[in-house]
Amino acid sequence: MSSSVEVFVRESDGTRRVLDVPDDVYQSGGFESWRTTVWGSEFVRSLGARFLPVLAEDDLYVEAEDVPEFQREVAMLRSRLDRVAHGTQRPRTVEEHRHQIETRPRIIEGSCRKALEVGGGVLIR
Repeated sequence: MSSSVEVFVRESDGTRRVLDVPDDVYQSGGFESWRTTVWGSEFVRSLGARFLPVLAEDDLYVEAEDVPEFQREVAMLRSRLDRVAHGTQRPRTVEEHRHQIETRPRIIEGSCRKALEVGGGVLIR
């Protein structure tokens, strides 16, 4: 099972409405286990991440006003992909692990761009 990356908007009553995603759009944020072994790992925390580590305990809701900062965090992790792969690698080889991680930041960044366009937030669950 994998986590999904989605965009939401706030309705006038304060409720969140998750936007529809086309069927052909891949929105995986990684394997469910990555909540603790990658995004919530001590290694990722040590790089200064503060949003993605929330996934170790709960779903991540990034409100509209925090999306730019979240986008910077994801870009920082993407720019350190080799280090993240080495620091969070478990049973697979580092190369396999890096390949598995590689697309996830781009998916999250795409959702951040969409959220900025519509004035919404990003949800990873």
